[in-house]
Amino acid sequence: MRRVLSRLSLRSRLLLLTAGLLLAGLGLVGAVVSDQLERYQLGRVNAQLRSFSEIVSRVPITAPPDADDTARRPEVLDPALDLVGAPYLVYLDEDGAVARDLHSSRVAGASLPPADELRTVPTGGDAVDLRAADGSGRWRAVARPVAGSAGTVIAAAPLAEVDATIARLRTTSLVSGAVLLLLLTAVGWFALGRGLRPLRRIEHTAAAIADGDLTRRVPGLAAPTTEIGHLATSLNTMLGQLEQAFADRAAAEARMRTFLADVSHELRTPLFGIKGSTELYRMGALPGRADVDEAMRRIDGEATRLTALTEDLLLLARLDEAPEGRLDRAPMDLRTLAIDARHDLRALDPSRPVELTGPGGGPPGPAPVHADEDQLRQVVANLVGNAATYTPPGTTVRIGVGTVNGRAVLEVADEGPGLTADQAARVFDRFYRADRSRNRTGSANAGLGLAIARSLARAHDGDVELDTALGRGARFRLTLPLLDHT
Repeated sequence: MRRVLSRLSLRSRLLLLTAGLLLAGLGLVGAVVSDQLERYQLGRVNAQLRSFSEIVSRVPITAPPDADDTARRPEVLDPALDLVGAPYLVYLDEDGAVARDLHSSRVAGASLPPADELRTVPTGGDAVDLRAADGSGRWRAVARPVAGSAGTVIAAAPLAEVDATIARLRTTSLVSGAVLLLLLTAVGWFALGRGLRPLRRIEHTAAAIADGDLTRRVPGLAAPTTEIGHLATSLNTMLGQLEQAFADRAAAEARMRTFLADVSHELRTPLFGIKGSTELYRMGALPGRADVDEAMRRIDGEATRLTALTEDLLLLARLDEAPEGRLDRAPMDLRTLAIDARHDLRALDPSRPVELTGPGGGPPGPAPVHADEDQLRQVVANLVGNAATYTPPGTTVRIGVGTVNGRAVLEVADEGPGLTADQAARVFDRFYRADRSRNRTGSANAGLGLAIARSLARAHDGDVELDTALGRGARFRLTLPLLDHT
């Protein structure tokens, strides 16, 4: 049965469940109503029989009356018996034999209860059921002892009318219930179809998404406060998250492909240089000592570049996996790094004006932090090296240090050519270089410096931000949480 039901549609299963419950309800109501009606009818008959038998039992019987006297006058007997609800009145003598009986002329003698059935009626006034002699129906009888004698009087009434009323009620209930069940089943079929229409819309949306259309959403099928509305809202939220997850995965795969291509390119360049120099030596194309020294110098330079690139890649991988594990924190002040950065920049380009100010200008201020000084020196070195590399010689650079909005700040601002909005959005990407046409040597120009700087800053619960525009320079700002002295 379960297997059969599982193959049916939700609409069919709901309709079967509803129809089954309705059928059970109609059957229960019909049974209760017919039972109550039967109880009422039997109670009414019992009351009439008890009252009549009580009155008749108080009249003493001295001699059996002649039955022919009443038989000859049915026009008097029938209304009298019908009035008291007892079409059959029986007197039994002390031996249980029928001394006299009276019954309506409309009742056939063969349909009366037999004598042996009458003798089983208790004389305490309790009503009992008796079978007709010809089995045509049942009777209700009450017996009482007759006053002044050892005889018994029994008042009995046929239950044919009661049974017919109950049968008509049950037939009516069955027919009306069947009609009502069919009508409500038909109405329920269309109502369920209309009610499940939003679910079919959701099904079509899910099928479209399964076919690859991640932009599809469930339309507003019902009020947000309804179950369908809640379901649609939840599904749309889930679909948005799925679309974003797929987009992020696609973007991550694209970045990974770009990353692998860039890594391959960056690794291939020094390796080709090393291999080329060794090939020249193997082929005997370096006859002089000076030629060999020059080849070894090139090999050493490419090996140094390759080593620095490999170390940067390893550092990024470790920061991605466990950024906190790379830090050896201690209290320090960013002013120390700012002063050292000014000296480093002057050493790189003595002709370049370098200013030491506060963030945005003014005098420099304290910027206490709890951080790994060596790691932050690498961040500042990358920022300073970026300014020295991508601005013309002699361009002014300002190094600002202090506190802004409850954060420690160290910024490196230049007056160079600046970056476009697209370049600024990608400048922290790994292996991205705004100017790919420039000849580069060393790991600093592999496009990893700013990526490493941001990763190290975020490992300190901080960040590196860029404010730039084409033609008005660039400002890189390192922000970190202030040292908590409490």
